[in-house]
Amino acid sequence: MLSLAARSLLFGASSCQGSRRSIATVISGNKTSKLVRERLKMEVEKMRSLFSGFRPALVVLQVGDRDDSNLYISSKLKAAAEIGIDAKHVRLPSTATQDEVLQSIRSVNENPSVHGLIVQLPLDSVKPIDNELITNSVSPEKDVDGLSCINAGKLSRGDLNDCFIPCTPNGCMELIRQTGVSVAGKHAVVIGRSKIVGAPMHDLLLWNHATVTTCHSKTPDLPEQVGRADILVVGAGRAEMVRGEWVKEGAVVIDCGINHIPDETKASGKRVVGDVHYASANQRAGFITPVPGGVGPMTVAMLMENTVQSAQRFLLRNQPRR
Repeated sequence: MLSLAARSLLFGASSCQGSRRSIATVISGNKTSKLVRERLKMEVEKMRSLFSGFRPALVVLQVGDRDDSNLYISSKLKAAAEIGIDAKHVRLPSTATQDEVLQSIRSVNENPSVHGLIVQLPLDSVKPIDNELITNSVSPEKDVDGLSCINAGKLSRGDLNDCFIPCTPNGCMELIRQTGVSVAGKHAVVIGRSKIVGAPMHDLLLWNHATVTTCHSKTPDLPEQVGRADILVVGAGRAEMVRGEWVKEGAVVIDCGINHIPDETKASGKRVVGDVHYASANQRAGFITPVPGGVGPMTVAMLMENTVQSAQRFLLRNQPRR
């Protein structure tokens, strides 16, 4: 039985005509992320009323000037401003060396007034830079992207209340919750094993008591594995690779893919699609996320949630006077 809140987030209801299922219920990331942002705004206002002048603070560190990175950063800064988070964009030139990037990270790590730090990837530098070294140089207490080995290790051990969870998997879990489908006891299949999506998604589902199968480029029987999934999360980076006929009837399908394919009907000559063939999958799934408007908006919302959570942890540790 769905809660009223869950029902308000879902549109395009499933129904049956005889034994034939109609299209899946669409899980709206736009609507869910809006609710998350509204809740976070209230939490920030509460912190400011309890501790005069206090604001959660986030730093976004960028190297270079990639157009796609600029777009992503703009959406993060806009969301932060709406919620009441003090967000600062620090841009280093593309000539920045690894030592200069590390020095910028150390400066933010040592600043007690900053509660979250994200390093925008990829690093657009003409100098050689070790991405792993950079990622792991962010203080685990400020690693609101959840990408450091410390936070990844805690997640893999099930220490969910003592780490930051990567934003995209965290957003996927929130979308699954909105369906009203319990994860516990379900068979979940994750396609993809990246450090940002696939691997942490596996861990999250596992510690929420699902039986989890991870599939990847070397999985020989992918359609068969997909057909067993009560919950399917796809982050493979291949346009429309999962076909509708593979999907188990009534499954929850979460599509993390963002791909561009040619489309002469569009002014740009292309359109955005996910990793799941939506037109066929929504004929069998019980619930499905659209692309765009599904997982994407949740990623930014969960980054904001991690930042607010980091600020709350800071207050608990330091208990500043009113």
